[in-house]
Amino acid sequence: MPIKENAKKALRKSDKRAIRNKAIKDEIKSLRVKFRKLTISKEIEKAEEIARMLGKKLDKSITKGVMKKNTVARLKSRMMGKLNAIRTK
Repeated sequence: MPIKENAKKALRKSDKRAIRNKAIKDEIKSLRVKFRKLTISKEIEKAEEIARMLGKKLDKSITKGVMKKNTVARLKSRMMGKLNAIRTK
């Protein structure tokens, strides 16, 4: 355990941030799973709606410092590629 006050505060902040980051990442992961299931079943309208929500959550995670910019760009690119693939078929 930390002894100094500033070390104690840093630990508290770290714990709060870890909880917040985990909640955001869990929500993103559940949306990604829903999106994947909808693309497999070829439900285009629902998949587009989930894609919009997921895009917003991913963009918000960048501003909160939860995920890196390039990681989010990669995930969004893959998501849109899958969505466009089921649209054309």
